[in-house]
Amino acid sequence: MEHFDVAIVGAGISGIGAACHLQMRCPNKTYVILESRDALGGTWDLYRYPGIRSDSDMQTLGYEFKPWVADKSIADGPAILDYVRETAEENGILRHILYKRRVQHAAWSTDNARWTLDLGSSDQDAEPSRISCNFLLMCSGYFSYDQPYRPKFDGEQTFTGPLFHPQLWPRDLDYTGKRVVVVGSGATAITLLPAMAGKASHVTLLQRSPSYVVSYPDRDIIANTLRNWLPEKLAYWITRFKNIRLQHHVYHQARRSPRTVKKLLLSGVRKQLGPDYDVDTHFTPHYAPWDQRLCLAPNGDLFQAIRSGKASVVTDRIDHITGNGIRLRSGATLEADIIILATGLNVRLLGGVDFDVDGDPVEFPETYTYKGRMYSDVPNLVHTFGYLNASWTLRADLTAEFTCRLLNRMDRLGMRQCTPRLRAQDRDMSRRPGVEGFSAGYVRRAMPLFPKQGDHAPWINLQNYFADKKLIRTDPQKDGALVFDNPRGGL
Repeated sequence: MEHFDVAIVGAGISGIGAACHLQMRCPNKTYVILESRDALGGTWDLYRYPGIRSDSDMQTLGYEFKPWVADKSIADGPAILDYVRETAEENGILRHILYKRRVQHAAWSTDNARWTLDLGSSDQDAEPSRISCNFLLMCSGYFSYDQPYRPKFDGEQTFTGPLFHPQLWPRDLDYTGKRVVVVGSGATAITLLPAMAGKASHVTLLQRSPSYVVSYPDRDIIANTLRNWLPEKLAYWITRFKNIRLQHHVYHQARRSPRTVKKLLLSGVRKQLGPDYDVDTHFTPHYAPWDQRLCLAPNGDLFQAIRSGKASVVTDRIDHITGNGIRLRSGATLEADIIILATGLNVRLLGGVDFDVDGDPVEFPETYTYKGRMYSDVPNLVHTFGYLNASWTLRADLTAEFTCRLLNRMDRLGMRQCTPRLRAQDRDMSRRPGVEGFSAGYVRRAMPLFPKQGDHAPWINLQNYFADKKLIRTDPQKDGALVFDNPRGGL
């Protein structure tokens, strides 16, 4: 059985970034990246639907250590995938990736101070295998790559055309001249409507309730200007700082003054669609801004498609699906040649891996999150879970730094194990949901699976980049809750 100092699970944007940090900050560590699919890139390799793109600017979705230099800040999926691949190639990461290796079970042994990982394979002829590591870094994302959230609708078996979830996009789909109905109101649906409108005869977005949609330029004029006058890294750093501050400001303004921000967002929609459009019905959510993520329309592409007459929005509920369309609760019928169910995703915590510690199964909903990255009484395990109110990679980068600090401190102390433990003063703290202030359906559905958080540090899950950054980079790791033990040479 092969042994590594660190095993990274997942070769998406987080896993590749974590490997780069590990090489820069812990060059003496051996590591492996375990990827269940046959290619790196994670989300950006999985999704193949038209218009797939980021909903965050690439100065913050990109890595801190590798400038994004393309002209577009709101980038399409293939450009982001190229960026992740280029990062892996430049840093010699590719040789460390084992593809088609799904971690099925992880068992911690205190005696050996190591995780033993049982691996399955997507190759039918491959035998199950096993490796071990001292430290496990989970970068497997937060949703199931195998099964999206896909509610069933009455009558859908009678529909004569293609009906599918965009996560399972058919490679040979031709929608030229077709009537398309996209069911959903999240980022995927908002992306699909304008991307398909050019070729389809008509695209209808059918939603139960609206989301906030904001128009934003896909090119950052400041970023592109700075690159003409300043060194690449400095221009990137300035733009990144500006955009982080902007994200932070917008989010906190929305929390402090939701009515004011709501009014501003809706006035932007009215400006795009004109005074006669029913914004109250189709673009006015029942929740406050940033109770769920804002949907982005680069350069107002969604609104352009609606104004052109090639696309429309219907706010109603599905009664049943017919052979040639969808019957609505209102009694109206939407005729369709293709139905796309952009109904969301299924959250999968920690890649769906089963964990045990010294033979006892780990029940994560019974644990507390430590700084949003580790879990009480689970040794040598860090979980990368990005921000819900900002770019994912901002937190992924900080989590990789946090991991490297832990590894280096363990080496300095001569210890093989670090474990978050509840202190005496923590025993009576309240148990709060692991994620608060976010009402998106996929989060609500998954909340029973999440570890809890407490009511004071370090048992809280910060959703504030600046506070998080200070905590991760300056915390002396001597809070009494993170216990370093299991000295080298055995117990």
